Amino acid sequence: MFKRLFGFFSSSIAIDLGTANTLVYMQGKGIILDEPSMVALAVDRSGMGKRILAVGQEAKIMLGKT
Repeated sequence: MFKRLFGFFSSSIAIDLGTANTLVYMQGKGIILDEPSMVALAVDRSGMGKRILAVGQEAKIMLGKT
């Protein structure tokens, strides 16, 4: 099952997890996603609980803000 599923996606989609930007390319459509490789997290006071606040460009805008 996984072989068939991954075979379908591998010929249709390419993902580049670059250091600055993440790119997703789809065959026949070109680059469909070009976003900064960033995630903004909220950590509770204990340091144990985390939740994602933003990803990509939205997270980059938040960089350095408290």
